[in-house]
Amino acid sequence: MLARLTAARRLPRVLGVRFANTRAEGSVAQSREFSKKEKAHEDQFIREHERQQIKKLRERSMLRKLKWMLLRRNTRNWQKRQKRREKWLPHW
Repeated sequence: MLARLTAARRLPRVLGVRFANTRAEGSVAQSREFSKKEKAHEDQFIREHERQQIKKLRERSMLRKLKWMLLRRNTRNWQKRQKRREKWLPHW
């Protein structure tokens, strides 16, 4: 009876070692390929995200430039009107 118990206890240990050895041989190559693919995917995502950010910045820059140009034009028009008024208004 004692022999049966020891044999049953040894069997899972041997199978566990065999399973770990076989898996380790192929898993290294697979993990390297997976990490390369994952890195390529992440790089692609980062590039696309950066493109979107640059596009937004360009749009903001153009809007700011247009606003600045409008303000400048309005200021110049206001200054011209002020000069015209000064000509016709008497100085007190």
